[in-house]
Amino acid sequence: MAKTPILLSYIFSFIYLGIYWNNHHHLFQITQRVNGKILWANLHLLFWLSLIPFTTAWIGTDYDEKLPVIAYGAVLLFCAIAYFILQAQIIQSHGEEFPLRKVVGSDRKGKISIVCYSLGVVFSFVNTWIAIALYAMIAVLWLIPDRRIEESV
Repeated sequence: MAKTPILLSYIFSFIYLGIYWNNHHHLFQITQRVNGKILWANLHLLFWLSLIPFTTAWIGTDYDEKLPVIAYGAVLLFCAIAYFILQAQIIQSHGEEFPLRKVVGSDRKGKISIVCYSLGVVFSFVNTWIAIALYAMIAVLWLIPDRRIEESV
């Protein structure tokens, strides 16, 4: 039983990395040109994603303590912000008729994610299980990639 939280945190983080992998692939599949701003925004995202294994290991062993749950949520929050920035840079680097601009629209799902991660970090101070539930909810929200991008390619 003691290993269950470690395994669950690993599975959870693998799902998150898979979600980012798939959405990142779709994002660059539709991108027509890349510039320095896009490359730096992409590196920014990679930095935050690279912290997921560290926070995964930490939350897996200390899931009922506040600091690891806060750190995990903060990393997820900054991953979401970095993805949002990357997506915005790609859209800004293309014309008005760029298909991604239409597909993303107001990016309601992205904004909801950022708000929920922020709430998760705040709730970590009160109850770690509420925060973990919020993090899981966002993973479920993103589990299925947006088919509109596939249709636009």
